[in-house]
Amino acid sequence: MRYKVDRFISVLASSLALVGALAMVAMLVHITGYVISRHVMRTPIPATVEIVSQYYMVLLAFLPIAWAERRGDMITVDIFSHFFTGRIGRINEIFVALISAAAYAALAYTTWVVAMREFAVKSFVISLSIAIPIWPAYFALPIGFALAAVVAFYRGFVSPIEGSQE
Repeated sequence: MRYKVDRFISVLASSLALVGALAMVAMLVHITGYVISRHVMRTPIPATVEIVSQYYMVLLAFLPIAWAERRGDMITVDIFSHFFTGRIGRINEIFVALISAAAYAALAYTTWVVAMREFAVKSFVISLSIAIPIWPAYFALPIGFALAAVVAFYRGFVSPIEGSQE
């Protein structure tokens, strides 16, 4: 059972990180197309700045958070942690995991409220007289933070299975 949960969390976190990586590739192609079309054809791709800042950057920044948390790649401060060994060290790990999970959960809740508000009003930006909906991008934040909360909680109470790190 533990292996299945570990595998499920791993696949989910990796999938969101893959979406973030695909957003990076799409952003690269989009900006390259914009520059080429602007300089060669003198007609830039409309709404490039809006799409890059409202979609690609948001997906790239927030979806891979759980993947980084799962791998232990988040920023840590280990000034005193080497003094905590054995049982005290494990209690410290659990405490840090709970604090991290609570912070991620608070961020997930707060960004969910904002995403629902933006969804309700169907927020958009106007570029060259074209309305570009931006409300869908608001949902990337609560998704990324919620899964990061689950991963932090899971990492605190269940040490990773050997060899399961990506």
